[in-house]
Amino acid sequence: MSSISALPADIVRWLSAQSDLSDITFLTEFPAIKKAVPLRKVIVAVGLHDVTLTDQFRDDGNGVLVRQEYCRSAAMNVHLAIHVPFSRGGHTCHEVFSDVIDALNFASDLHIEESGCEAVTEDRDTDALVLKGYVRITADFCPAASSNLNFQSFFDKELLCGTHIRDASIHASAEEKYLWEHPLYVMRYIGNGTSSRLITLDFEPSWVMVFAVGCPPFRYDSTQQRIDAYTSFASKYGSAEGIAISGRNVTVTSGQTNYADAMPYLNRAGYTYCLAAAK
Repeated sequence: MSSISALPADIVRWLSAQSDLSDITFLTEFPAIKKAVPLRKVIVAVGLHDVTLTDQFRDDGNGVLVRQEYCRSAAMNVHLAIHVPFSRGGHTCHEVFSDVIDALNFASDLHIEESGCEAVTEDRDTDALVLKGYVRITADFCPAASSNLNFQSFFDKELLCGTHIRDASIHASAEEKYLWEHPLYVMRYIGNGTSSRLITLDFEPSWVMVFAVGCPPFRYDSTQQRIDAYTSFASKYGSAEGIAISGRNVTVTSGQTNYADAMPYLNRAGYTYCLAAAK
C-alpha cells in the first residue's frame, strides 16, 4: 500500500489519539466496517478524495518565477461522514464536526484552508443521523529549511519530499555528517626504536601531523652537524621527510633520511609521540 493510500488510516490514528476526541470512534470509509444497529455511539468515517503535490515558485525580484528545488506544497481533500445516534439529536452532528475541525486546526501544524458540511440526513439502516462534511488541508514543506522532518500530524515530509530527502547526490550520508562533527582524530604512541613503523587508522586521512611530546620540533646535533626533526607533516598531496600516508596507513621513520644535514626521529625508543589526523 502506498503512503498516500494509507493516509486515511493515518488520519484515523492521529484523530483517535487526541484526548479531546476520546468519546468519538474514528473509522476509515474503505474498507467499510460494520456498525452496531441501532447506533450506540458517535462514529466518524474518514475518507480521502485527493492529494495534490506541487512545486513552489518564488519571484526572483525581477518578475521571474523561479522554481524552489527543495520546497513543495501539498493540498488534501478529506471526507468526514459523522454518524450520531437518533437520541443525541442533529445538533450533535455539527458539534462533532466542529470538534474535529478544531483538533486539526489547533493540535496540528497544518493549515485548514476550507471546511464545510451538508445537511443532516437519516440513515435507516443504522438508525442514525448522518452529517457529511469535508476539509481541505494544506501544508508547505521545505526540507532544506528545517531539521524537523515530521509535522505534529499525519502529514510528513517523507511522503511529500521523499525523492529529495533520499537523493544521495545532494545530501550528505550519515558517515559524512559524522566526519563533519568529528573532523580530527588524535592518538598517542610510544616509540619502539625501529627505523620504520606502520600505523593503521580506521579511516583515510586527508592529512597527518606527528610530533614528540615535550620536545622541540627540531634539535641541532653538533656532533653530527645536522638537525634532528621530532615533528613532521603528511597530506594526500605530498609529505615532509619522515612520514607518509597511503590510504589508511601512516608510515613514520626514525634514523633514516635522504638528506645529509637532517634526520627525522618519529619513532625513537621511549619517546611519546602524538599523532593528529584530519578525516
